Amino acid sequence: LQYNRVWIPDNEEVWQSAEITKSYKAGDRFLYVQLEDGTELSYPVDPAALPPLRNPDILVGENDLTALSYLHEPAVLHN
Repeated sequence: LQYNRVWIPDNEEVWQSAEITKSYKAGDRFLYVQLEDGTELSYPVDPAALPPLRNPDILVGENDLTALSYLHEPAVLHN
């Protein structure tokens, strides 16, 4: 999962895009990510509910939402 991009819940912006900076292994309690503004954080995770993956940039602005690789709330809002 390292270098994949995910959506992290945010109180002000609803969702923030983040890149995973350290490999995640099943059972890890934290996901180490870097937000788009450069902020690095340890995001606590529930292994049963990892943050949603972000679609590739090439799909941003896609008219047909069924063409998105990942279809979930943050993907729809971002698109």
